Amino acid sequence: MKLRWYALREAGDDLLGSAPLRYVTSVDLPVPPEEAWAALTAQDALVSWSAVVTGLRWTSPHPFGVGTTREVTVLWLVGARERYYRWDTGRRKTFTALSTTVPGLRRLAEDYLVEPTPVGSQFVWTLAVEPRPALLPLLKLAGPLIAWTLRRVAAGLRSQVP
Repeated sequence: MKLRWYALREAGDDLLGSAPLRYVTSVDLPVPPEEAWAALTAQDALVSWSAVVTGLRWTSPHPFGVGTTREVTVLWLVGARERYYRWDTGRRKTFTALSTTVPGLRRLAEDYLVEPTPVGSQFVWTLAVEPRPALLPLLKLAGPLIAWTLRRVAAGLRSQVP
């Protein structure tokens, strides 16, 4: 099936802190940050540990860094084309969505943070969305489902690390 793409405005850290829709989830991992980071940047990241993410294609060559792009598909229907504006290898990466297959979005950003803990590491995932006003009520209603889905995907990361 061919997806229709809608351009978004670029987002930055301002959206991460003040988005009308903001979701934060975290998961503790029994591995050091380096191993968590490797799972988050693998060729099959997300797809191998989530039934919800059905496609991921890195569209930039290695080594990854600021400017890296990828395309992600959720449930074969919802797609996002992303560009990283922050890449602190081993610790944090943040992207803005350049386009999605969801009409009615203005901006979207995600932040992945890996921090050391006494027993391994913690992965903190922030999703920030600014929809157009007409879509906001629907996305607010879907908020609990979106939050639950993010928690499930983040928890799946545990299956990727020994």
